[in-house]
Amino acid sequence: MPDGALKVYGVELGSRLLLGSALYPSPDSLSGAVKNSGTEVVTLSLRRETSGDGAASTFWEHIKSLNVRLLPNTAGCRTAKEAITTALMAREVFSTNWIKVEVIANDDTLQPDLFGLVEAVRELSDQGFQVFPYTTEDLGAAERLLSAGAEVLMPWGAPIGTGRGLMNPYALMTMRNYFPEVPLVVDAGIGKPSHAAAAMEMGYDAILLNTAVARAGNPPLMAGAFAKAIEAGRAAHEALIIEERDMASPSTPQAGTPFFDLENL
Repeated sequence: MPDGALKVYGVELGSRLLLGSALYPSPDSLSGAVKNSGTEVVTLSLRRETSGDGAASTFWEHIKSLNVRLLPNTAGCRTAKEAITTALMAREVFSTNWIKVEVIANDDTLQPDLFGLVEAVRELSDQGFQVFPYTTEDLGAAERLLSAGAEVLMPWGAPIGTGRGLMNPYALMTMRNYFPEVPLVVDAGIGKPSHAAAAMEMGYDAILLNTAVARAGNPPLMAGAFAKAIEAGRAAHEALIIEERDMASPSTPQAGTPFFDLENL
């Protein structure tokens, strides 16, 4: 994407960090993480909001008090039909057309079901949703998602919650180069600020985090660390990182370097 602020579906965002709202040890830790991260977008699951145990309404009121843009998701859905139904309910509950679309294919890896994902994205786009599909680095699937109506793609770095970072940096770099004008957000698997910085140095536009912050010993402090790493990675990308070399290259020019006869000094 061109340099400058991140823009998705016509909305300009000052922060390139999107933050999840699950797994935090307390509401105060979530509030602190949101504040320290500077995020303007928080994701949340409809399933939690409709759990019916009373805690959901309290959580919802707390989320509203954070004054952020909401990005509901279809977490836990395993078919396109289920994701579409969940998205329709989310629009009614949260009053937004934004939806992070997840269709899960495998319980062990939580890998996206790319066939179901494309189907869900096409139908939801036709119904006026602005979709954020959680996908892999598969270029063929990416092209189909864009043709189905997506204007942003969210490839995984690693399986959700693993904290393994960028498992396939070559594929991620290829995807970035293949879709230079499409907003790309690394979603899932980021475990350390250095992982986020590496993705931003590649030219990715944003990072979506949850577990790495929520399960940290100090979530607000970790959120701030990620915010700084993302900012540094983006700045490095815009500054044009030097190419790697196979051989050493002196940082001090040798032309004009004085040579001394040490024995006669």
